[in-house]
Amino acid sequence: MEAKLHVSSSPHFRGNNTTRRIMLDVIIALIPAAVMACVIFGLRSMVLIAICIATCVLLEFISRKIMKRDTTIGDLSAVVTGLLLALNLPVDINPLIAMFGCLIAIVVVKQMFGGIGMNFVNPALAARIVLLVSFPRPMMHWVTAAGAPQAAAIDATTSATPLAAEPGIYSYVDLLLGRCGGSIGEVCAAALILGGVYLVVRRVISPIIPCVYLATAAVMSLIVGLDPLYQLLSGGLMIGAIFMATDYTTSPVTKWGKVIYAVGCGILTILLRAYSNMPEGVSFSILLMNILVPLIERATIPRTLGYIKKKKGEQK
Repeated sequence: MEAKLHVSSSPHFRGNNTTRRIMLDVIIALIPAAVMACVIFGLRSMVLIAICIATCVLLEFISRKIMKRDTTIGDLSAVVTGLLLALNLPVDINPLIAMFGCLIAIVVVKQMFGGIGMNFVNPALAARIVLLVSFPRPMMHWVTAAGAPQAAAIDATTSATPLAAEPGIYSYVDLLLGRCGGSIGEVCAAALILGGVYLVVRRVISPIIPCVYLATAAVMSLIVGLDPLYQLLSGGLMIGAIFMATDYTTSPVTKWGKVIYAVGCGILTILLRAYSNMPEGVSFSILLMNILVPLIERATIPRTLGYIKKKKGEQK
């Protein structure tokens, strides 16, 4: 009996990971932060999370139908976007503003560019920036764990609450456990670190980007005269480094590309925090580096085995 030779296009080896499986792991990794949000801020945070997730899923379903594309709500990517966006919002944000953010994330940033894998910036991150620019006052109206409203700072300074506070008001333990004001998912650094460890163990993300990002931010903090540990535990740095900067679609695939990308994120984050009047350096720094990813990948792509560099003026 003759053996048949099957010829097919690459990839010839396929892994067991699917989009749905990866997204499910991200959801599981975000559960500690979501639970701590409910513990710290009460049931209002659970309502906000439910609104954002439901709105994102519904908008993805409707937009796919209007664009006459296959329904993709089963891959759970819309759930992840809604959850991430909710965790980046103040607990007392107007639900209509949150839903507008969902519209930006799903319809404008994701579906208008072709759906999952086609967007050039992180949808939840882009939506948060649009909301910060469009609705600065409600987006910076923080609530403490005790439920008392707390202004971000004086009108001239718009920084995340721990970053705007006087030195010594918040201890490292306060920042680790979420005993401070801020967006519902960014205040408890311990929960975010736990989720990051889960993603690394499950091999959903590489530790290169978050570790290099945080290390660069720490070094830059020393250079500009800030407390490195306080900067790492404050604001959106942890959730940004672990869950947003590592987005498959908007981060480099090459090893050195990841390093360059993460270093850029860390430098920009601290520079924006130290010398700008922007609300938070993390969102803007990741967005800027997302835009540079194609150039970073082009510069760091490995050479093909046997590649011979052409001399200047030599015909190709």
